[in-house]
Amino acid sequence: MSFSQVEDFLAESETLYDAVRGLDETDFGRATQFKGWTVEDVLRHLHFWNRAVEFAAQGEDAFKGLRDRVTNAIENGISLREVERKAIPEGGMVLRATWIGFARALAHRWQNQDPKARLPWVGPSMSARSAITARQMETWAHGFEIFDLLGLEREEQDRIRNIVVLGVNTFGWAHQVHGLEVPGSMPKLVLEAPSGAAWEFGESAGSITGTAADFAAVVTQTRALADTDLRVEGPVAETWMAHAQCFAGPPETPPARGTRRRV
Repeated sequence: MSFSQVEDFLAESETLYDAVRGLDETDFGRATQFKGWTVEDVLRHLHFWNRAVEFAAQGEDAFKGLRDRVTNAIENGISLREVERKAIPEGGMVLRATWIGFARALAHRWQNQDPKARLPWVGPSMSARSAITARQMETWAHGFEIFDLLGLEREEQDRIRNIVVLGVNTFGWAHQVHGLEVPGSMPKLVLEAPSGAAWEFGESAGSITGTAADFAAVVTQTRALADTDLRVEGPVAETWMAHAQCFAGPPETPPARGTRRRV
């Protein structure tokens, strides 16, 4: 029986597909506000790592080759975008169909995946539940630049809770990756879900209040904190939100105010 994060990943993929299904061939070359990536770059990135998690589910031997290619390329100064372009040369409408077709097949194959199974990854291993949550997070976060470019407002659903929890669980990581001491306790979060429900996390080292969507946007670095309505109180909360990063990799700088917005 499928665990809910598999269904949430598929729903996130379908939501993004609905946004790009009407694009013509020239639209895929349009640059987004995320590092100048094009729509095609975004879909290729999502497809590359969707394939990667499928290799990871097959075990260390299946995943090792992909991991070695990525790490060796980066160590030799080759950008991840170049690696992905070489691995997936197709683009445009063909890429769109390939990406969504694979996402649907991945969700179907994971119907019987053990959510607690340990999967190898580029960094530390993680559970299958965490792996598919990361795929939902990336689909949601990178979908942001496409929605922004097209001037569309995404209707959020309560499946965003998975991304909120990922943001909460990476409280320590966000400090460590930026060379900061990890506080002994985290702020109290009181967030409004898309459904209107109240979600609470954390302890008492300050507070963060607002919408779950705004919190998810900050921890995925798709919005500057100043461009949200989050209310942040206390030094621990302020430092966290200034460096929040729920994804793996080197430390990244959040977007500057006004640089990530819906066109």
